[in-house]
Amino acid sequence: MEFELSKEQTQIQKAVRDFVKGEFKKEEIHDLLERRAYPERLWKKAAELGFIGIHFPEKYSGQGMGVIENILVAEELARGDSTVGTCLLIADFASELILHHGTEEQKAAWLPKVAEGKCLSCGAFTEPDHGSDITTVETTAVKDGDSWVINGSKIFITNSGPLAGFYNVLCKTNPDANPPHRGLSMILVEANRPGVSYQDVGHKMGITLSYTAEVTFKDVRVPMKNLIGEENKGFYHLLEFFDESRILVAAQGLGIAQGGFDRALAYVKQREQFGKKIAQFQITQHKLADMATKIETARLLVYKAAWNFDQGRIDPKLTSMAKMYAARTAVEVCDEAIQLLGGYGYMQEYDVERYYRDAKITEIYEGTKEIQKNTIASTLLGKQK
Repeated sequence: MEFELSKEQTQIQKAVRDFVKGEFKKEEIHDLLERRAYPERLWKKAAELGFIGIHFPEKYSGQGMGVIENILVAEELARGDSTVGTCLLIADFASELILHHGTEEQKAAWLPKVAEGKCLSCGAFTEPDHGSDITTVETTAVKDGDSWVINGSKIFITNSGPLAGFYNVLCKTNPDANPPHRGLSMILVEANRPGVSYQDVGHKMGITLSYTAEVTFKDVRVPMKNLIGEENKGFYHLLEFFDESRILVAAQGLGIAQGGFDRALAYVKQREQFGKKIAQFQITQHKLADMATKIETARLLVYKAAWNFDQGRIDPKLTSMAKMYAARTAVEVCDEAIQLLGGYGYMQEYDVERYYRDAKITEIYEGTKEIQKNTIASTLLGKQK
């Protein structure tokens, strides 16, 4: 059993840290936050350095790495800045559906564009009236000659907006299927297709720079070849994708937790109260010990889940454990970071309040913490009658 990163993995980790140190300028980030503007310059720079789509094969402009390398990048980006880092680490969100189930034509057309920072990738799964219930889908795709005609709407779609290149849309293709999830398919819809429109969902609690919108499909025609994977197998393709994407969200939570901790640790070392540094008080030391232990525990789970996936094993229990625990750690550590900074922690200038707000989404998207518990429990108990 080996707990050390390889030399190559350590170099990747260092490269991202150097990028963050050199490019994540506080003044620029605060300007972006003030304007609620997408960090386009940093996104393109990250793509230029090979941090986006690092797990794509080289022929699709990736580096041929695995999930473990991808989550190392994600962790460091979120650690460097919870808001900007999140935008960058999810820039290729849902592209794995094409990577693992798409045709060669689909891969060649879209994966290089995502890796090179020419467009954002979107997964259009969640619907306004169904939320976590992805087995119930109202968006339809009907065959008409050599085309699919798609109608419906999706909500809270990450990356949807002016930089979106395409949507991986979960559609109902067999309305008579029983149970209904056996009649769902995944279809690629180019963002510039006639009938595709989006509406920003409005101001969010956290991750305020990322695009999030409601996307509507009105009589959208796409060729039959835009089917991703097998017809009526979209639900199963999506479950496989979640086993990978939840590790990424877990790494996001891990990075946010580490970033919040870093700022709190630096603060208590220099802040004085009652004639001495507050780091000298035992209660502060205990808080730091608890925070660090939670982070290290989360890291072990996240890294193991990523390593396991790279071995070709699908383990929903492990990926759900990693996401659930890392997300909870992010929320708890950032909450404690605010407490350690006191009134300053509540101020935007010190960043930890923003890390706290950004942390919460990791307990919600890609399956809420309750959904993760359901997955873990069902694996432990087996199918119950």
